[in-house]
Amino acid sequence: MAKVEAVCLSEKKGVKKHPVPFIELQENYGILGDAHAGNWHRQVSLLATESVDQMRPLLFDLQAGDFAENILTCGITVKDLPIGTRLSVGEAILEITQIGKECHKGCEIQKLTGKCVMPTEGVFAIVLKGGKVQKNDPIEVLQ
Repeated sequence: MAKVEAVCLSEKKGVKKHPVPFIELQENYGILGDAHAGNWHRQVSLLATESVDQMRPLLFDLQAGDFAENILTCGITVKDLPIGTRLSVGEAILEITQIGKECHKGCEIQKLTGKCVMPTEGVFAIVLKGGKVQKNDPIEVLQ
């Protein structure tokens, strides 16, 4: 079963996100208190634990939020879901709008290792239905 491994946010852009007990998603806006919230196509970022695990041989002590992801998933390969896929995550419903992103300056992880999974395996979504999301909440692909 796919589930939420961790939820994270940051009050400023350009920094790592930090784990929090829960996040509150608002329809057509994103995560309350997160710097990336707003009326645009990348309101929420998701990354699979399985993607982070690829980086562990290079950086052993990776933590949730180190790749600036809002939702760290487990048991679902989010990078393989097509744009337009709708996900039920906790109380919220998300729609995938973008897979990967261009890193203009390169993050700290890329500077340290020469590699980062977020540009190719991170997924971005908009919030179709708001609600609370927390660790261990189920993730379901909606038809």
